[in-house]
Amino acid sequence: MKIWTWLIGGVVAIAALLGVAVMNKATIFGMIAHSKLPKVEQNHDVTWAQGPEAAPEGTRPPNVVFILADDMGYNDITFNGGGVADGQVPTPNIDSIGHSGVDFTNGYTGNATCAPSRAAIMTGRYPTRFGFEFTPAPVAFERMVGTAREPGSLHAPSFFKDRLKDMPPESVKPTPSAVNELSVPTSEVTIAEILKAKGYHTLHFGKWHLGGKQGSRPEQQGFDESLGFIAGASMFLPENDKNVENSKQDWDPIDKFLWPNLPYAVQFNGSPMFQPRGYMTDYLTDEAVKSIKANRNRPFFIYFAPNAIHTPLQAKKEDYDALPQIKDHRLRVYGAMARNLDHNVGRILQTLKDEGLDKNTLVIFTSDNGGAGYIGLPKINQPYRGWKSTFFEGGIHAPFFMSWPGVIKPESRFPYPVGHIDIFATAAGAAGADTPKDRVIDGVNLLPYLLGQTQGRPHQTMFWRSGQYKVVLDGDWKLQSNEARSKVWLYNLATDPTERHELSAAEPAKTKALLAMLAAQDARTMKPMWPSLLQGPVLIDKPGGVPQKAEDEYILWDN
Repeated sequence: MKIWTWLIGGVVAIAALLGVAVMNKATIFGMIAHSKLPKVEQNHDVTWAQGPEAAPEGTRPPNVVFILADDMGYNDITFNGGGVADGQVPTPNIDSIGHSGVDFTNGYTGNATCAPSRAAIMTGRYPTRFGFEFTPAPVAFERMVGTAREPGSLHAPSFFKDRLKDMPPESVKPTPSAVNELSVPTSEVTIAEILKAKGYHTLHFGKWHLGGKQGSRPEQQGFDESLGFIAGASMFLPENDKNVENSKQDWDPIDKFLWPNLPYAVQFNGSPMFQPRGYMTDYLTDEAVKSIKANRNRPFFIYFAPNAIHTPLQAKKEDYDALPQIKDHRLRVYGAMARNLDHNVGRILQTLKDEGLDKNTLVIFTSDNGGAGYIGLPKINQPYRGWKSTFFEGGIHAPFFMSWPGVIKPESRFPYPVGHIDIFATAAGAAGADTPKDRVIDGVNLLPYLLGQTQGRPHQTMFWRSGQYKVVLDGDWKLQSNEARSKVWLYNLATDPTERHELSAAEPAKTKALLAMLAAQDARTMKPMWPSLLQGPVLIDKPGGVPQKAEDEYILWDN
C-alpha cells in the first residue's frame, strides 16, 4: 500500500510540475535563451573616422540623412493634429521635417513588419524579388509565438514544426548567432553601396535586422562605419536600471519572449558586443552627432535607425516624469519613448544646422511599419484600421517626409501613393548616382515629381506579400487576399481611405482582376529563402489585452 501511495504521489508531483511548466512556458524558454546570450563588454569610446580639415572648393553633392523610426504608428506624431494620448506628447522636431519639405500623404512602408521593410528601403526592390519575405526570428521565438496565445483569444496560432527541415541548417541550431543565417543575399546592392561608390562616407546607427552571416552585415553591405545591433530588437536600458520606467504586457507572447532574451548591447563594425552609454536612443544620437561633426567637410550618408518605439516598452525617467498628465502607465511609457525620439531627432537636425550643413542635406523620415497592436494601445494608428503585421492601412500607411531646403518646397503635400521602395532611387538621384541596370528596381526617383518635372502617379500598382497573405494597390483600388482564410477585402481608397466599406461582393469583376494581378506578381517573384514557421491571428480593430468577440475581424499572418 505504501508503494502505491508513493507511486500515486510521484505521478501527482510530476503532473503538477508539468502543469507549472506549461503555465510558465515563457519563463522557462526565457531562462534557457538567457543562458545563451553572448558576453557583453563594458562601454568604451567609439573613434569615428575624421573627414578633411576643410571643405573642398565648389559645390558638393548633398548629404543624405535617413531617419527610420521603429513601429511608430501613423498617429504617434502631432503633424496631422493627433499624437500620443490625444496630442499630449508634441513631436515638434519630427513634424518640422514635414513642414520644411514634403509630406507624402499616402506614404507606404515596404512591408507590415520590420525586416522586409528595411530590405525594401536598402535595395529599392520588393523583398519578394530576392526571397527575403519574412522577418528573421529565432526558432525559439517562432515556437513561442506559434504555440502560446493571448488569454481569452478565440483564434489559435500555428507552429509548423514539420517545416524546420526546410530551414537553412545553421539557422536552427540553439545558438544566439543562428538567426544571422536568415540574411539578405550578398548579391543585393544597397543604397549605401551606391552612395559609397559616389564618394560618400556611409554610416549606420541602430537596428540592422537584415542578417549577420558573412557578407550580410552593414559594414559588409556598403557602410564604412556601423554602430548598433544586428538583431531586431534591444533593451533601451537594463530592466532594473534606476533611470528606467518599464511597461510589460503580460498577455503578449512576444513581450514575454523579449524581456529575458534581449541584451543591452551594441557593436561597432563587427566588434565584440559592448554596453551603450545610458538610454539607447540617446546614446545612438550622441554618436551620430559626433559622426556629423567628423564628416562635416565631405558628403555623407547617415542611416539612423533607432529601435524606438519598438518593444520592450522602456522610457527614460526624465521623459516619463515630464508627462504626469497621462495617467495610464503603459500609455505614459509609450508617450515618453515618443518624446525622447522626437528630442533626439531634433538634436540631429540642430547639429546639421550648427555645422552649416542643413541647407545641403536631404533629410528623410518615416517608420518601418505601423504601430503594433500587441502593446494594447488602441489609438496609435488612427484614423486607419489594422496594426503591424496586417496590410490594412494601419499596418503599412506611415508618416513619410522629405526635406531639402531650396530644392523641395516647404509645406508641400504629395497625394499619390509612394513607398519605402522609392528611397533608394531618390537618394541615388539626389547624389547624382546611377542605380543598377542588371536587375529590376521597383522604386522610382521622387525628386522629378516634387520639382514639377514629371507629372502623375509614380506607381500605378504596388504589391505586398507575407506568405499566403497578399495585397495589391492598383490606382485607388486595394485588394487584400488572406488565402489561409479564403478571405478577400476590397476597398476604393479614393472614397474610403480608412477601409470601412468592403466591396468584393459588390465588385466581382474588379476583385477577379486584382486577384489575377496578384497571381501575375507571384510569378515574377522568388520563393522565400526560408519557410514561414508560424501563422498567427491578428485582430484588425482591437489591440491586444482586450476581450475578443466571435464577430471580430482578423487576418492570419505568416512569418
